[in-house]
Amino acid sequence: MASRKANRYSALIEHVFVAAYKAGSKQVTFDREELETAAAELEIKLPKNLGDIVYSFKYRNALPEAIRKTSPSGREWVIVNRGRGKYAFELRSQVQILPDPLLITTKIPDATPGVVERYALGDEQALLARLRYNRLLDIFTGVACYSLQNHLRTTVKGIGQVGTDELYVGVDKHGAHYVFPVQAKGGNDRLAVVQIEQDFAMCREKFPELVCRSVAAQFMEENVIALFEFALDENGEVKKVSERHYHLVPQSELTDEEIAQYRERAS
Repeated sequence: MASRKANRYSALIEHVFVAAYKAGSKQVTFDREELETAAAELEIKLPKNLGDIVYSFKYRNALPEAIRKTSPSGREWVIVNRGRGKYAFELRSQVQILPDPLLITTKIPDATPGVVERYALGDEQALLARLRYNRLLDIFTGVACYSLQNHLRTTVKGIGQVGTDELYVGVDKHGAHYVFPVQAKGGNDRLAVVQIEQDFAMCREKFPELVCRSVAAQFMEENVIALFEFALDENGEVKKVSERHYHLVPQSELTDEEIAQYRERAS
């Protein structure tokens, strides 16, 4: 069933792209109505939620080969929002946000309440709960962080609807105030540069007086969490500022020797 859906979605998104693409294009715009037209021409049944087609290629699946082969070396096509029901394929520098397998992992005593761990629904919810109850954002950023809202859905001028898995605000030792949009990914979902761009745009519009620090979290394996922080460079492109891996363990599994090593590393 999943492969049939993926093939159906690939056929639709490829049809829309090929119909509008011209050699040398850096942007190809389309809207939801074009997906309906493509479905009629290809005699493909549309899903109830047309947005699921776009979402799948933003965060889960690679674009069809017919689209990928048109991108120049070192660049790749991504799909971005361009207003309500409007989208664009845009060329970006090739960036995969993946945990660094060579990065050292730090053990943290797991403070997740057992009842929360038992009933957390899905990888994303389980990951957000672990971030919150273990104060991993505070540890990672060095700022006292407080959850303001989760599953934020709002609109941003020029983009349309955007979503952030959880939004934190924080204050540092100097009294500076921050906003932390957090994207959390587990299972087969991928961290996407487009989401990080949208988080920065949302913070500029909704929280212009706060310092925006975009963060993403990814499950690597059971109870091991990769945290990333991003910034925008002078060209407005997303760059990774830092990455840390944390292993949530029972207190009994954190030895005196490991604590001593962490103390030496900090100094």
